[in-house]
Amino acid sequence: MGKIYTALGLMSGTSMDGVDASIIKSDGDREYSIKMDKYFEYGGELRQKLINIRKKVLVVDDLKTHSDGIKSLEKEITLFHANAVNKILETSKIEIDLLGFHGQTIFHDPSINITKQMGDGNMLSQLTKKLVVYDFRQNDLKNGGQGAPLAPIYHYLLVKTFNEKGKIKVPTIILNIGGIANITSINESYKMTSMDVGPGNCLIDKWIMSNSNKSFDNNGDIAKSGKVDKFILEQTIDNFYYNIDSKKRSLDINDFDISFAKGLSLEDGAATITELTAEIISKKLLDKDIYVCGGGRKNKYLIDLIQSKIKNKILQIDNLGIDGNHIESQAFAYLAIRSYLKLPISFPETTGCKKPCTGGILVKNY
Repeated sequence: MGKIYTALGLMSGTSMDGVDASIIKSDGDREYSIKMDKYFEYGGELRQKLINIRKKVLVVDDLKTHSDGIKSLEKEITLFHANAVNKILETSKIEIDLLGFHGQTIFHDPSINITKQMGDGNMLSQLTKKLVVYDFRQNDLKNGGQGAPLAPIYHYLLVKTFNEKGKIKVPTIILNIGGIANITSINESYKMTSMDVGPGNCLIDKWIMSNSNKSFDNNGDIAKSGKVDKFILEQTIDNFYYNIDSKKRSLDINDFDISFAKGLSLEDGAATITELTAEIISKKLLDKDIYVCGGGRKNKYLIDLIQSKIKNKILQIDNLGIDGNHIESQAFAYLAIRSYLKLPISFPETTGCKKPCTGGILVKNY
């Protein structure tokens, strides 16, 4: 067993509702323990600014056009993360070696090798007086990968550990439903493959926010009360499959829109979009046990719909005694340690890179 490091991982997903933070201890290989999980909600004003900037950045040139607005918001985001870190350091009294800082994705297009996560690693290091690892995706893109998904090596660690404890069986799939849904599949000989499989919460959330004063469909109750428009669903589904297959491993929420549901009532639109989401996700779930994590696992109606389309059982990852909200923030703590140790964080089977490669920029600015 190597030296044990303590890292704090920070993750803000495509729902743009706040920051998940987790402290783990690990040697960057097989040893790990979770010390803390915490959530810091963005205020309504900050979240709205993030949603607005993402609406403006649809093609790569928009990054330049809106660079002043992006820079200003990046500073605000970094300050928010720094305040969260300093609160944790103050209250937890846990000594941290590293911060793993994912930042806030506002643009991701691997076909042109460009991804943008807002977050200033230098500034975060200065404000927290800690070593920071950030910008995790660039090295993968340089090595022919798609920059995401990056959590699979942590999923692999969880599966191997729980399998050895007799708590789960392999083959198994970890299904993460965030804004985008992705899977990590691990077979009997621990071979890992991973990919984004389609929209997760992004279309449902967008529909709810555009057509009501709510920001998500709690438990899927709105969708459940509506009726699926079969004609629209059938017309739309082939286009979605084509778009996903052409993108291969890594997707962005800008790859999809909700215009196909225009004219439907709030309930019928939610029902149709949730059915579409379940249909797309279910097609990638083979006959293996599935453990679901991420915010989408709380949409009971969506999970029930996916379950009705597949033979194998969907189980909540929380059943294993691990918080399904914080898998990705734990992952970025683990990735920070691996990055610090120059261990690979992405692989040909996960991001499509040419060979296993490390990633992340390490900065000490204090």
